[in-house]
Amino acid sequence: MNAVNERQQIKKLVRDSDLVAEKILVIDDDAELCELVGEYLESEGFEIDSEGSGDHGADRALESDYDLIILDVMLPGINGFEALRRIRSQSDVPVLMLTARGDDVDRIVGLEIGADDYLPKPFNPRELVARIHAILRRSRARADAGEAAPIEKVVVGDIKLDTGSRAVTRDGILVRLTAMEFDVLEVLLRNAGRVVGRESLVEQVLGRKYSPYDRSIDVHVSNLRKKLGHEVDGMERIKSVRQVGYLYALASADADTAD
Repeated sequence: MNAVNERQQIKKLVRDSDLVAEKILVIDDDAELCELVGEYLESEGFEIDSEGSGDHGADRALESDYDLIILDVMLPGINGFEALRRIRSQSDVPVLMLTARGDDVDRIVGLEIGADDYLPKPFNPRELVARIHAILRRSRARADAGEAAPIEKVVVGDIKLDTGSRAVTRDGILVRLTAMEFDVLEVLLRNAGRVVGRESLVEQVLGRKYSPYDRSIDVHVSNLRKKLGHEVDGMERIKSVRQVGYLYALASADADTAD
């Protein structure tokens, strides 16, 4: 067992025994907000640390074993995007980004870099807690599935998805995906040739109820199109079905196999 897997196993045993609270790092230069968020989350049973700059926050996120990072976009030192890039270069720790309300660009960029979710400021503390619980549930489910579930290779056309290594290849070439992109792709591949509704995708991947104003899934699908290629065998790889959801193209050879 390598060091990473050993730490994950220890964390799972400790978590299951309810010996310690889950640890969250808040990276935000608003000291008052950090204090208020810290007090609220501690009352919900979390252990909270905070940092006020992007560079120090990224370093601390990588040096300590946190269960989740709450990361603001506007930070002194390096901004939230650069901090996220630094974190993602070495860690898959879940990250919830705080963005300005109505700033779609910030949300899109954050999700593209690898944020697990976002929450616009100002926010209701109850919504923050709900997002945190949803992210942590997904994180636990991935860890538990990796330990208990049999390794599967899902193959559709030129794409092969390995549930054990969480790796995706296109024509044998590795395609680097974020954790969210991988989860979205897995759902679409397992339902290739069938429409998957947005509500279903949000519930399965994001772990929360669908909101018509939430474009997170659309961003992840757009990124998948860019990384995997927009077409396969002359067909649109991931087709948008208006007001319903998405359909992953099933090539003729795969369709014959399925029949």
